[in-house]
Amino acid sequence: MTVDRQTGWRGQLVKFVETPVFLNFITGLILLNAVTLGLETYPVEAEWVATLIPVVDTIIVTIFVIELLLKMVAYGPRFFKSGWNWFDLIIVSVSLFPDAGAFTVLRAMRILRVFRLFSVMPDMRKVVEALMKAIPGMSAILAVLALMFYVSAVMATKLFGGSSEQFASLGASAFTLFQVMTLEGWAMDVARPVMEDYPFAWLFFLIFIVLTSFAVLNMFIAVIVDSLQSKHFDEEEERALEAEAEAQEDRDLLMAEMKAIREELKALRADMNR
Repeated sequence: MTVDRQTGWRGQLVKFVETPVFLNFITGLILLNAVTLGLETYPVEAEWVATLIPVVDTIIVTIFVIELLLKMVAYGPRFFKSGWNWFDLIIVSVSLFPDAGAFTVLRAMRILRVFRLFSVMPDMRKVVEALMKAIPGMSAILAVLALMFYVSAVMATKLFGGSSEQFASLGASAFTLFQVMTLEGWAMDVARPVMEDYPFAWLFFLIFIVLTSFAVLNMFIAVIVDSLQSKHFDEEEERALEAEAEAQEDRDLLMAEMKAIREELKALRADMNR
């Protein structure tokens, strides 16, 4: 998170929570927590292991809470201006609910803590930010895909509904066409049984696959790649601007020093003439 540098104890605290050692420590705890949460899904015969895992989990959650408190104190109100800080706060807050009563379902959501890697690892954070940036373009593609699905489902229900339960209704047709789009057993499980009654049904399925799997879905990849490239170019431009600003500061400093030297030389010549 980019913040204005502060002086005093708060500035020192900002430097501490942004040091690579602290960030690597938190990253290691997240990975360790992922391992312990995974071990809880296995039946463990050793009693000491079953006792140790909850203790380790509690210690890790406590450290996460302390980390967030340190950041709140260090950044002040600016802490809540970062979406990633809100993300960390929500993830850790879920871990604080008790594992009993109405909150039992939240026990499974503790694995969401692993997603904190997105906020502490810059490379992962860039990918997520690029995906979020691509959502507007993806929404338009989703609208086109939904329209294709609706038209195709209606056609399939009208054409094949009389001979196949897979196309008996609009919902059943949409689900079957989704299987066809994924190319999972579409030929043997869907197309060939229908072709026994409708020999030219293969034409319908081929057109649907070309339009959805090979065309529209590839547009998702194109939008995401374009978003990643755009973010990369933005970062390069930002670094170029920062380098230009630093170079301008160096030039201004050099000009100021040269001006001071000229003033000193002028004063020296004046003294020599006197």
